[in-house]
Amino acid sequence: MIAMLRLQFIIFSLIGIGFVTRKKGIVSREGQRSITDLVINVVLPCNIVTSFVQELPASALRDCAMIFLISVGMEAMCMLYARIAYRNVEANKQKCLTYGILVSNAGFLGNPVAEGVYGPMGLMLASVYLIPVRVIMWSKGIAIFSGESDRRQTLRKVLTHPCVIACMVGIVIMLADLLAGVSIVPEWLFDMLKTVGRCNTGLSMMVIGMILSDIGFAQLVDGLVIRYTVERLIVIPGVLGLILLGLSRLGVVTGLAPNLAVLLAAMPAPATTSMLSSKYDCAPDFATKMVILSTLCSIPTIFLWGLVLKASG
Repeated sequence: MIAMLRLQFIIFSLIGIGFVTRKKGIVSREGQRSITDLVINVVLPCNIVTSFVQELPASALRDCAMIFLISVGMEAMCMLYARIAYRNVEANKQKCLTYGILVSNAGFLGNPVAEGVYGPMGLMLASVYLIPVRVIMWSKGIAIFSGESDRRQTLRKVLTHPCVIACMVGIVIMLADLLAGVSIVPEWLFDMLKTVGRCNTGLSMMVIGMILSDIGFAQLVDGLVIRYTVERLIVIPGVLGLILLGLSRLGVVTGLAPNLAVLLAAMPAPATTSMLSSKYDCAPDFATKMVILSTLCSIPTIFLWGLVLKASG
């Protein structure tokens, strides 16, 4: 309880700093975009690589494979859920809602939370969990808004994404350590990567605060947005949790992977929901409300999910 409260206080404080710096004009909109690019392209990849350089249990490979398969199953479940739940919603809003169910902010918000709750092992597994999510983001996600899907372009975007490359490099490092007992990362390089990676939580949370500053809270009262927020933060992780609980009792899933997958499934809508809806003129105001309200509400719900999952082991 004390550890979770401490983590929540740190997250809330960092979001508050981002909110104030954006409101006061200390950071401009262009500066916010630059910080976001810095985190995604430099800081987070460094953090991911160093998460694989640690004392790993013999079950590490199995856990990586398990959480990858859980993530694939999660995406399939979300696709089916969105198709049923939003079939009667107006077309442009339906696109935003479908994208917001398939893709969460697990990459930006989930990684620091996973590391805060479960340590470096949690960050490593979170990085593997996010591979299918990023594939969906650049394939089905783009197709939802544009109506088109270029497989070659999708493959290029996935394979050249800095976080995916970092995850692949990390897996090579892990395999060398587990199978050959050899560390292939020089100490000076590891120290440099770790120093940069330590900036991840602070910068990520401040960017979320900057996003929250861009809309008036009075505009957030929208029945469909509230419904989506409940589904994204409570229903989706709750259903996944029940499925994984049943599988764990059968001995199919074990270890850290199931609980971590549920925590990552409880993340809010990603900022790309607003960006893509604006680019393709698909109810951008509605999409922005989805991002803001779900992010605000995720502050207490992530705390509650963390407590529940920690208590369950």
